[in-house]
Amino acid sequence: MSRSSAGPEEIATAIHRLREGRLVAFPTETVYGLGANAFDADAVARVFELKGRPANNPLIVHVSGLAMARACVTAWPDRADVLAREFWPGPLSIVLPKSDRVPSNVTAGGPNVAVRCPDHPLTLALLEAFGSPLVGPSANLSGAVSPTTAEHVRESFTEEEVYILDGGPCIGGIESTVISLAGPTPVELRPGLITPEQIEAIIGVRPARLVRDGRSSPATPLPSPGLLARHYAPRTPAVLVDAPGLAQAIARAPGPAVILTHEPIAVGGPHRVERLPTDARAYASEIYSALRRADASGAAQIIIRRPPQGGPDGEIWAAILDRLSRAAAPA
Repeated sequence: MSRSSAGPEEIATAIHRLREGRLVAFPTETVYGLGANAFDADAVARVFELKGRPANNPLIVHVSGLAMARACVTAWPDRADVLAREFWPGPLSIVLPKSDRVPSNVTAGGPNVAVRCPDHPLTLALLEAFGSPLVGPSANLSGAVSPTTAEHVRESFTEEEVYILDGGPCIGGIESTVISLAGPTPVELRPGLITPEQIEAIIGVRPARLVRDGRSSPATPLPSPGLLARHYAPRTPAVLVDAPGLAQAIARAPGPAVILTHEPIAVGGPHRVERLPTDARAYASEIYSALRRADASGAAQIIIRRPPQGGPDGEIWAAILDRLSRAAAPA
């Protein structure tokens, strides 16, 4: 899979740190995760503290396979079994009622826990050797652009704070699909690279969409990560515009702008263009790196052309748009 500069010695160091209750960043096929022992409430609390993560925003628990997943939940229904066997290792998180072994701060005080098996050989080796699940929210400060390389992680945390297992660039680029099987009807809580059509093809039921009224208080546990109104956001102000409004947005930019677009566009100085792929999966793989480059450019604004919608990859484009809409939300 991805280039890796970590091996058995680095995994042993990571395990030593995890057993001390310290934090380790690990690669997945989506983004880098900030790992801690999922059964250690104090270690989990360090994740929230270091990230500055709201206490009502739950964490996903990463497992090496079915046996480890079952230790995290009170029941493992047939639908969970067939989905895990089809899509694991891979970017699908399954939400079920949590077992008593999972501390309440993992789930933000809620009754359910999300579990997934990441598709990266280095992290699977880490999980197998550690022998216990790891929480793994994105390895960055809360609300910021997600990291897809080890270098991105190091921009946020010191060596003392976080030990990094370098597994090369992440190939997926956006976070996992989250589907809840905790109720009678499957519900997609967060869109991702595993689409509702793929899930329906396996379990015979299309997941419902999560409906939220936006009135939940900070004390109310969120049903899934990735639901904050502003998330995945660069430090530089960003706007999301349709193609017809792109020229006007550039003309109104308060200073030099970086334009993220999947279609060619000619702009004059002081603006510059970040070209993104026209293929949905390739776009997803590149978007966070492109946002980070734009953020580091010193631009006054990032202008994001709305990505395509519909077509054969419509659900993946919709997942990308979910990330970009939150990245461009007002602070």
